[in-house]
Order: sequence, then C-alpha cells, then structure tokens
Amino acid sequence: MPEDIFDKTIALLKQSHNAVALTGAGVSTESGIPDFRGKNGLWSRYDPFEYGTMGAFLADPEKVWRMLASLLKVVNAEPNTGHKGMAVLEEKGLLTGIITQNIDGLHQKGGSRNVVEFHGSLDTFSCLACGESYSLAHVKECSLPPHCDACNAILKPDVIFFDERIPDMVLAKTQQMLATADLLLVAGTSCQVEPAARIPHHIHSNGGKIIEINKEPALNHLATITLEGNFSTVLEKLVERLG
Repeated sequence: MPEDIFDKTIALLKQSHNAVALTGAGVSTESGIPDFRGKNGLWSRYDPFEYGTMGAFLADPEKVWRMLASLLKVVNAEPNTGHKGMAVLEEKGLLTGIITQNIDGLHQKGGSRNVVEFHGSLDTFSCLACGESYSLAHVKECSLPPHCDACNAILKPDVIFFDERIPDMVLAKTQQMLATADLLLVAGTSCQVEPAARIPHHIHSNGGKIIEINKEPALNHLATITLEGNFSTVLEKLVERLG
C-alpha cells in the first residue's frame, strides 16, 4: 500500500462529522479467535443449522452446549493492537462508535466505550424458562451445561442464533448511531450476513463515504479508500500517523 493512503484516510476521518465503524470476525482473528466461517472456524466443526439456531437449542440444549462449550474459549482472548487503535480513534474524536458483529467483547476490553453488539454477547446468559439472568463469571464457575439456580433449566448465552431476530433495542441503537453518519469504517467483515450487510449500502446511498480495512476487501465498489492488510497492522500505522 502506498504510504500516503494512511494520510488520506486520516484526512477523511478528520473531515467527517460522524464516523462510525462496522466490524466483523476479521478484527479478532489476530487475537487467536478463528473466523467462524473459516477453515478452522466453529462452523467447520459444527453444522450451524444443527447447532446454531434457537430451534436446535429448544429441542436439545445439551447438544447445543457441546458447541457452546468450545465457543466459551473466545472469552479468554485479549484485544490486539487494532482493537486498541480503534479506542484511540474514539478518544481523539475521530470515531463516534462501533457496531460489531462479534460476540467476544474485545472492543470494550481494548478501551472502546460506545459499542453496539449487533449479534449479542457472551457476557451474559439467560434462563428461557423463568427469565433469570446470569453473568459470564457465574457460568464459568458452573459445570457445563450451566443450569438456572432458580428453576434448573439450561441457560442460553445472550447471543443471536441464526433464526432469531435482532432485538428491537439493538436495532434502535444501531439506527441512532447511523442516523447522521457520514463515514463508515468497515473492518474485518465481508458483509455477507444480513441484516448487518445492509449497513454499508445504507451509508453509501445516503452520500456517506466508506473506508474498508480487510485482508480480502469485499467493498471495492463502494469504498472511497481500501486498506488491504491485517487489521492490527493498519490500525497501528493509522495511530502512528496521528501522533
């Protein structure tokens, strides 16, 4: 990549009145979390429609927890320099918030404050039978699958399964964040999963600019600037140029 592309990226961020980020699995692979859809990802070992739906959970929660048990390993990951770089952009007023499709909490661990978790989070777990809620810390102390202390039903992580709707509150927060966005920083996502995949098109159709950071860019037809490379490497260079 030509070095001046980083200066052009910073210039776009500084010119923006409301820059928002959209992130996906590619921002966390450098923290040791394989892309769910990649060669060594979760869905290479478990059929997503056999293990990743609410219907499957309701039918046989113990079976689904065989998959969820391996998913819990992501909570031990640490933010990489890219996550921390995004927090710097927010701190400097160049980024107002992040909409992430990830459930690992690494943006918050990296210092970002305004984060919408579009597909939910592994930080909390709910009992579908009685409505009780439990923290990740509580679940980590339980034998798996974890059961509700109140009614003994098996707990479900507060992540969005494939056949679930995005909660109204999450959609409202997303719409609020995007309402005045004039720039979208897309990082680590091929934008194939609906409805998050519509976000770049929404920004573009409203006249906003798009900056894409990806090892395999997918938005060349929409992006004003494409930064091809590792998420952490690109963010490190951007922060370095900011001084």
